[in-house]
Amino acid sequence: MAVGGAGTAQARPEPPAIGGGSGIIIDSRAECTLTTVGHDREGRLLGLTAGHCGDQGAKVRAEADPSYGVVGRFVHSDPTLDYAVIEFDPGRIAPLARVGATTITGIGAPAQFPTVVCKKGRTTGTSCGVAWGDVRATNNETWTQMCVLQGDSGAPVLVGTTLVGMVNAYLGIGCFGPEVGTNISAIIADLETRGDVGAGYHPLPAG
Repeated sequence: MAVGGAGTAQARPEPPAIGGGSGIIIDSRAECTLTTVGHDREGRLLGLTAGHCGDQGAKVRAEADPSYGVVGRFVHSDPTLDYAVIEFDPGRIAPLARVGATTITGIGAPAQFPTVVCKKGRTTGTSCGVAWGDVRATNNETWTQMCVLQGDSGAPVLVGTTLVGMVNAYLGIGCFGPEVGTNISAIIADLETRGDVGAGYHPLPAG
C-alpha cells in the first residue's frame, strides 16, 4: 500500500495597500510620503511624491510591508518643481483613495490665505494650519503653517478632501517654521506639457 503526502500550499501574500499619506521607502535608504495614487490618460497606475526623494529609476517599497519587495519605480523626477512620478507594477499594490482619516476626492487650485489646509505624512501624521499663500510669487508653491519633519516630504496637502499640493520642505525649525510645498496644479500642468508618463493624471475615485 502506497502512502502519499501532500505538500503545504503557500498562500500568496496580499499586496500592500497604499495611497496618499502612506510611507514609502526609496532604494532602501530614503523614507518619504506618497502624495496620491491614480491613473494617467493611458491608464497606467501611478503615484506622486517629492522629487528630492529619488532619481529616475529609483526603486520603491511600501513602508507598510517592505518585505513584499519592490512595488514600483521612479519614472520621472523633476528638480525644479521638486516632484516625482512613480509607476507601480501591476498587481503589486492595492491602491487607496483613503488612508486613515485622509480621503482624496479630486484636485483643486492652490490654497489662499487664510484657508486652513491639512496634510498626512508618514512621520508626523495629520496636522493642519493656515495657508500663507504664494509668498515668493512663484506661481508654483504655497507656504503653510503645518507641522512637518523629515520623512513627510511628498505628503498630500488638502483643503477638505481636495488635493491642492504636496509637502516639500520646512523653513527654520521643523513644526515651528512654515512648510513650503509645490502646488498640485503646477505639477499637473507640467505633466501635460511633457506629454509623457503622467499626462492626464487623476487620483483614484473615492468610493
